[in-house]
Amino acid sequence: MDQRAGFIDTPSDTGQVKRLMDCIAFSKVLASIYDMETLLTAILERIKTIIPAQNWSLLLIDPKTRELSFAVVVGVAHEAVKDIRLGPGEGIAGAVVQTGQPIFIPDVNQDPRFCTRVDLLTGFETKSIIAQPLIVRGEVIGVFEVVNVEDERYFREKYLPHLAILADYVAIAVDNVRNLQMLQARTFIDEVTGFYNTRYLIQKLDRLIPQHRERNEHFSLVFLDLDNFKTVVDQYGHLLGAEVLSEVAWVIHKELGPDDSLVRYGGDEFIILLPRRPQPEAIEITRRLRHTLNDTAFLQDEGLQIKITASYGIATLPEDAQDRETLLFIADRALFGSKDRGRDRIMLGRDLVPVAVD
Repeated sequence: MDQRAGFIDTPSDTGQVKRLMDCIAFSKVLASIYDMETLLTAILERIKTIIPAQNWSLLLIDPKTRELSFAVVVGVAHEAVKDIRLGPGEGIAGAVVQTGQPIFIPDVNQDPRFCTRVDLLTGFETKSIIAQPLIVRGEVIGVFEVVNVEDERYFREKYLPHLAILADYVAIAVDNVRNLQMLQARTFIDEVTGFYNTRYLIQKLDRLIPQHRERNEHFSLVFLDLDNFKTVVDQYGHLLGAEVLSEVAWVIHKELGPDDSLVRYGGDEFIILLPRRPQPEAIEITRRLRHTLNDTAFLQDEGLQIKITASYGIATLPEDAQDRETLLFIADRALFGSKDRGRDRIMLGRDLVPVAVD
């Protein structure tokens, strides 16, 4: 007997044929998507029309931590699960990651692998789960879960083959987007410090500034330049000078929050992006950074104790500017105002207001 008969029951099973064609059409859509947000939106919109379930979710593995997080969810508000992380082997999804095999559980209360943590945090009641791994090149990168199917036997006979096909398509699409993101990320990284470069700066500002204007949110930018850095390079050479820049970048980074960004603007100049930070917060961060930078001795691994100061300029949206060019100009002018007043200072905004630092 032809094994494919179980997949498309009879030539007259037009429902199965249509679902198969929908899967193929979906694969073409996925192949044309190049960013993760658009990809996840497409998955959310299309799978609802292909897989008849009130509750389902797509979990993806963080390549660094190996934790699972909810990328797409139907039946529960995404806000309720967006911060939930499942550790390796945790819950049914974690078990699927470990085995690489689908798992079908008609009653989760009878399976010790089931993790109640998600239900407790969301108020949802899970009764049954069908979980399908997303596999690329033999590696599990995520899990599809269909929850609380009314007729499990009917679902497994009619829709499970399509879920497996969709899982393959989605896995390939997610892998492609991640690989593209990695390639793009490399073009945004400064080779000396390992932090962002000016290419990233322009793209980030062009995206964030309109968003902050629409939401009536503050956005601060700090321009800083190392004082008399040329003397360090003249005395210790370009290689150790580059090492100092790298160490300075890490000192700055440790003073920033998770949404803040550090950019090496060029030479010994850096820019700090502070989304949703009003001027008082930007001033406090810059003061703290100045003290930390001034108190740090650099190149200690080389047996040296190099001390560095910097000059700072702060500009904030909307007080000082409404666009990228003006925001950068105001911060740059404030920076040079600091240098003109003797260096190791902080100047603020369009009116060049000096900031008390001690």
